Amino acid sequence: MATTVRSDTDARPLTPIEWVILFIAAVGFLFDSYELLMLPLLVRPALADLLGVAPNSLEVNAWVGYMQFSPAIPAGIFGLLGGYLTDLFGRRRVLVWSILVYAFSALAAGYSTSVGWLLFWRCCTFVGICVEFVAAVAWLSEIFQNPTQRERIVGYTQAFGSVGGLLAAAAYYWIVTNAASLPEIRGGHEAWRYMLMSGVFPALPLIIIRPFLPESTMWREKKQAGTLKRPAIGALFAPEYRRTTLVTTVMMACAFAVGFGTIQQAPRIVPGLVEVQAMDRTAVEQTVSGIGTFQEIGGLSGRLLLAFLAAIIIGRRRLLWLFQIPGALLVPIFYFLMPSMGLTWAQFGVFIVGLATIGQFSFWGNYLPRVYPTYLRGTGESFATNVGGRMIGTSGALIATSLVPLMPGESVPFRLAYAAATVGTVAYLIGFLVSFWLPEPKHAELPD
Repeated sequence: MATTVRSDTDARPLTPIEWVILFIAAVGFLFDSYELLMLPLLVRPALADLLGVAPNSLEVNAWVGYMQFSPAIPAGIFGLLGGYLTDLFGRRRVLVWSILVYAFSALAAGYSTSVGWLLFWRCCTFVGICVEFVAAVAWLSEIFQNPTQRERIVGYTQAFGSVGGLLAAAAYYWIVTNAASLPEIRGGHEAWRYMLMSGVFPALPLIIIRPFLPESTMWREKKQAGTLKRPAIGALFAPEYRRTTLVTTVMMACAFAVGFGTIQQAPRIVPGLVEVQAMDRTAVEQTVSGIGTFQEIGGLSGRLLLAFLAAIIIGRRRLLWLFQIPGALLVPIFYFLMPSMGLTWAQFGVFIVGLATIGQFSFWGNYLPRVYPTYLRGTGESFATNVGGRMIGTSGALIATSLVPLMPGESVPFRLAYAAATVGTVAYLIGFLVSFWLPEPKHAELPD
């Protein structure tokens, strides 16, 4: 594999305000993942309580698919609109408003009285996260313009997304252990309510500090000079961008399908394992939080590895294959064998699959800013992420839960393991095949 090491001779030391920008960006990515990754941990007991059925029932399984996929539709639509507004009104302004949306909805979700209200507030949370992510990546990429410095900064700050997943697992463990001593919510001490409401706390420093941070220099200068073209979704399908748009959209859909249809199903597979069935409810939920921890340690390892390799390996396809090929091989091995191999195998499996899959999410944060010009950067990122990843890719969760009744096995968790393996394997194979058409960026610098 051909590699090269890029020179950092043109990289200057970071200023104090740039260090603040890095800190706030890292906290933002952390909070995005915290909000998203709390749902696989709490969705089983939350739906059981709201529906009044057993946690491992087919009714819960069916609703999990809707709960994980349905918010992606409005989130994808508003996320795409948010990318357009990011190019039109600036990166910083859209960032601030998106944070307010999901901070408020996170608090409100904890007071849900029905599955419908829980789904509504999760839709609002997902909308805010999708808009914030696209604006944040464009903002960071344009502030730090040295190619090697930018690759590392975007890569390492996105790695805090996995720190957010670790924080979610740790918070859930603490909450399920101490729920009985916390103040009552709607007359009870359900841990899932406290977990949902905890999402408001990481947003506070972002709400306070982000309005005072600078706008992207590239965007501001073009806006002031009157040379910034008006963004248009149709421009993504002009001859020079059509292939990039279509390929990245399909590949983002495949990556998200594995994330939602395979990895995020593990917290519902584990309670069906023999050694976990003998535990009481608190111990079961603590074990579930442990699975989330293994997943996110794997994801963090993958993101850090990607951030390191992105500044060394020039070929973007070759960089991506370092994650795609192992993932395609390991998903069927670990998930098809998970019901028979037990808890230790499950923990190791979600670590390895998390490393291969979640590392790819950071790849797209590095790749997409390099293939669209300034006036289309937010729109292009948003289309691939929200239409491909959110609106199409998250259907992997709905497909997996829909396949459960058709799978062999003695229980819903075991059938879910086979369904998750099927979805992940197919998504990985499609993504790998399509990657042969992925365009290589023409230059290390961002297109003007």
